[in-house]
Amino acid sequence: MAELSRLEQLERRVRELEEELAREKGGRRAPRARIESMSPEVTDSNPYSRLMALKRMGIVKDYEKIRTFTVAVVGVGGVGSVTAEMLTRCGIGKLLLFDYDKVELANMNRLFFQPHQAGLSKVQAAEHTLRNINPDVQFEVHNYNITTLDNFEHFMDRISNGALEEGKPVDLVLSCVDNFEARMAINTACNELGQIWMESGVSENAVSGHVQLIIPGESACFACAPPLVVAENIDEKTLKREGVCAASLPTTMGVVAGILVQNVLKYLLNFGTVSYYLGYNAMQDFFPTMAMKPNPQCSDQNCRKQQENYKKKEAAQPKQVVIEQEEEVVHEDNDWGIELVSEISEDELKAASGPVPELPEGITVAYTIPNKEENLITEETVADGEESLEELMAKMRNM
Repeated sequence: MAELSRLEQLERRVRELEEELAREKGGRRAPRARIESMSPEVTDSNPYSRLMALKRMGIVKDYEKIRTFTVAVVGVGGVGSVTAEMLTRCGIGKLLLFDYDKVELANMNRLFFQPHQAGLSKVQAAEHTLRNINPDVQFEVHNYNITTLDNFEHFMDRISNGALEEGKPVDLVLSCVDNFEARMAINTACNELGQIWMESGVSENAVSGHVQLIIPGESACFACAPPLVVAENIDEKTLKREGVCAASLPTTMGVVAGILVQNVLKYLLNFGTVSYYLGYNAMQDFFPTMAMKPNPQCSDQNCRKQQENYKKKEAAQPKQVVIEQEEEVVHEDNDWGIELVSEISEDELKAASGPVPELPEGITVAYTIPNKEENLITEETVADGEESLEELMAKMRNM
C-alpha cells in the first residue's frame, strides 16, 4: 500500500508538471523578428523610437552607433543583471556575460531574476530573458569563476578578441562583482591589456554605492588605493560568519546600475560629462564625485608601465599656445560727449587725505588715512558749596 501511495504521488506530480509545461508553451509568444537598422519612426511597433528621439533632440549625435559596441559584464548579480538588461534595452551591439553562480530564491529580493529560474546558472537565465527582450543583441555567456588560472587566461582572451568583429577587443569591461578577489583579477587583466573598464559596488549595509571609470595609466586603478582587506592581503572567506549575510536592497542596486549604464552610454556615445568616480549615499541623498590620479608606487607593475606610456604619449602631444586677447573697449565712440566728473574738487580731495609715507622708489599707496580732528573735551568744574551732602539730600526730600 505504501508503494502504491508513493506511485500515485509521482503520477500526480508528473501530471502537474505536464499541465504547467502546457500552460507555459501556450502563453509564450514567439520572439519578434530582428530589426536590421534603427528607425526614428514613431510607431507602436518600433522599440527604438524613443531612443532615437535623443538624436532629434540634440542629446546624442549618432545613436545608431550603439550597435557597433561590445561590452563585457563581469558578475550578473543584483547590479550586473540590471546593467545587462538596461544595455540590452538600449540596443547595445554585443554583450559578454561572466558569472559562476546559480540563481537562488535568496536572490528574489533583487531585480531581474524570477523564482522559476532558481537552479539555473545566472548567465544562462540572463541570456534567455535578455534574448526575449531584444533579439537584435548578440550574447556570449561564460559560466565560470574568472579568478582561477585557466579561466583567467580565457577571460583575458575573450575581452581581447570577443568584440562584434572577432579578433578585436571589447569596447568596455564592467565590473559588477561583490568580492575583492574578482575585482583584483579584472584590474590585473585590464592593466596588462590596457583595457578601459568601469568598476561598481554596493556597500554591505545596502545604503551606499559607487561607480568608477578606470583608464590604465591615466586614472587610478583598483590597486592604486586598495581597501584594507586587499592591502593587508586578508582572505575574505575568513571574514564571513556562518548564518550572517550582507544586506541587499533592490533600490540601491537599481540606482547604482542606472548610474553605471548612464556613464557607459555617455562614454560610448560621447555626450555629457563622463564621471571618473561617482558615489551614492542613500541616507543623505548625497552624490560625491571626484577624479583620482594613479599611484606611482602602485603594487601592480602593469599599472606602472601604463603610467609611463601615458606620460610619453602626453609629452609627444604638441603644446597648445595660449594667445591672450585684449579686452575690447566698450563704448569707445562717445558721440554724446558724456564725461565722468568727480563730485569733489582736487583741493578737497587733498585736504581729506592724510600724509603720504616715505616709500622706496616704484611703490605708491592706493589711499591715505586722513588726520582725525581731536575732540576737545572741556571739563567744567563745580564750585564747592558750604552745604554738606546730607543737608542737600534733606532739602530734596522736602521739595
